[in-house]
Amino acid sequence: MRSLPIIAASLAALAGCQSLQSSDNLLGIITPYKLEVVQGNVVTQEQAAAVKPGMSRNQVRDILGSPLLTDVFHADRWDYVFTIRRQGAEPQRRSIIVHFDGEVLKSIDTGGELPTEREFVASIDTFKTSRDAPPLALTDEELSALPVPDKPPAPAQAPSAPRRTYPPLEPR
Repeated sequence: MRSLPIIAASLAALAGCQSLQSSDNLLGIITPYKLEVVQGNVVTQEQAAAVKPGMSRNQVRDILGSPLLTDVFHADRWDYVFTIRRQGAEPQRRSIIVHFDGEVLKSIDTGGELPTEREFVASIDTFKTSRDAPPLALTDEELSALPVPDKPPAPAQAPSAPRRTYPPLEPR
């Protein structure tokens, strides 16, 4: 009879643990941390536009980075796969296929429209604050209103020291 309250408390505690594992949030107050997973290389419109047929493999690697997938059985194909899952942003997945003819670029298949660099950054920006930062450049009126700096004084002539001579390091 004495063990009945202990068993009931244990079962209640175990039931509480199970409900925390299965729910994504607790009453809308507590949300679990979700790990940010980024795999592959981001390839933007600007990068894809810089890659032209006739380029060497090294030139393509310099622009797009190392491919995520290279296959021994398909040596003339590089796959650039990019995925990102970030809390507060939509998951993204892109696949770009680059085909070579020997050591020369034959074609690039982007699989559709790629985002520009600005669009990509905006798509993963999860800050909820406003982005109304002031510009980091002065107008012509603001530049003319600045005081003119004083000219630095001319450097004083250093007293000339006697020229030293050193013996040679190696015998002649």
